[in-house]
Amino acid sequence: MCWLWEKGESEVGRAIGVIAVVGLLWMCLAPRAAAQVGPEGALREWQVWTGGGHGLNGSTSSTGVWNLGFRYGLLLTSPHGPGFLRGQLEYALDVVPAWIITQKTNTAYGAGVNPFAFKWILTSPREVKPFLQIEGGTLFTNTKVPEGTSQVNFTTSAGIGAHFLLAKHNFSAELRFQHISNAGIGDLNPGINTLQVRIGLGGFFRRQ
Repeated sequence: MCWLWEKGESEVGRAIGVIAVVGLLWMCLAPRAAAQVGPEGALREWQVWTGGGHGLNGSTSSTGVWNLGFRYGLLLTSPHGPGFLRGQLEYALDVVPAWIITQKTNTAYGAGVNPFAFKWILTSPREVKPFLQIEGGTLFTNTKVPEGTSQVNFTTSAGIGAHFLLAKHNFSAELRFQHISNAGIGDLNPGINTLQVRIGLGGFFRRQ
């Protein structure tokens, strides 16, 4: 991603557009995969997503964030549990090739990976699948985030959302709280608390 940091914002925008198109094609044309209507009976999930929001705390409340990523998930369980809590557990890996963080004096560009995400997908209702999710990962940027701290940060988040099922794919919408901080590896660690909205296009699949 270093070459992105050396170009202007217009070049970054075009690169992100290319990444999004490639991700959509990759998801839709994934070999030997048959789409499922929903997570029941599925083995895995593919998704391309994007999200954005702003800081909530103190001096970073004016900080804006935007990111784009690709997800590969594994359905670990079949539906189980009592009543309206009945659902399935999914483990997922997110690759996040594009981050933009607008700060008071500069704009940071970066990339990251979220090596773990755990999502509980409720079984009911039939055409909308609510979910709860926790996630953690790393973020690498070309300049310090927050300003004067570190170019390496860690991200933790919790969110609530839903999959809206279509014939073969689904849209998702999620409201998430995300904390960004360097965990003390820098001299300062004020952190950034953000509230973000994330939307995605994906599908649940099983091998043929």
